[in-house]
Amino acid sequence: MASSDSQKQTVRVSIFNQTYTVSTGGDPREIEELAAEIDDLMLSIARRTGSLDSARTAVLACLHLADRLRSAEREVEAVRHSLVHKTRDLALMLDQALLENDSPPEIPKS
Repeated sequence: MASSDSQKQTVRVSIFNQTYTVSTGGDPREIEELAAEIDDLMLSIARRTGSLDSARTAVLACLHLADRLRSAEREVEAVRHSLVHKTRDLALMLDQALLENDSPPEIPKS
């Protein structure tokens, strides 16, 4: 269910020495945590590259995050693919077990 504007809260965060006001309908602490992660990432990139250019640092941070996202999407797809195959295999095994149990019982010959 979407939050209405009246339920939104504003959060002030600092990323790479810039302050931003962000509106959120969720938990403000999540925004603060995400902002802290982005700030840490950008500071780390700036230290490694020796650049304080915020645009360059932001682009490199975006590329890093896009790479992490793509890796996570691949992992999710691999898990989904595995689950589809395992589910299919289990369904076949269950069908086979049910067919074996549905056969009439053998009557012993005397």
